[in-house]
Amino acid sequence: MPAFTDPAGTRLGYLVRFEAKPECAEEFGELLRGAALELAREEEGTTVWFPLRLGPTSFAVFDAFPDEAARQVHLHGRIADLLREEGPRLLASRVDVQPVDVLAAKLP
Repeated sequence: MPAFTDPAGTRLGYLVRFEAKPECAEEFGELLRGAALELAREEEGTTVWFPLRLGPTSFAVFDAFPDEAARQVHLHGRIADLLREEGPRLLASRVDVQPVDVLAAKLP
């Protein structure tokens, strides 16, 4: 198999899972679609940022970065601040943050 070439800057990422409180699930989804998305758009080093709904109260975010420096900036950036602020009220459990290596990508 040929080596993964990375013209889009998607070598490293995070897969982050969230479990919202049932009464807060819609509000948490709106937070991801609204304020968090706007903050992601402002991050120069964030190549892709996908908020996902996995079930009625289960959510995830997949994001990717060109290098470790950009990944660390994101981890300690404004989205993380927003989630630390709103998370205790909206989430039923701790956030599960998994660093990942991107094996391949198909992007426009």
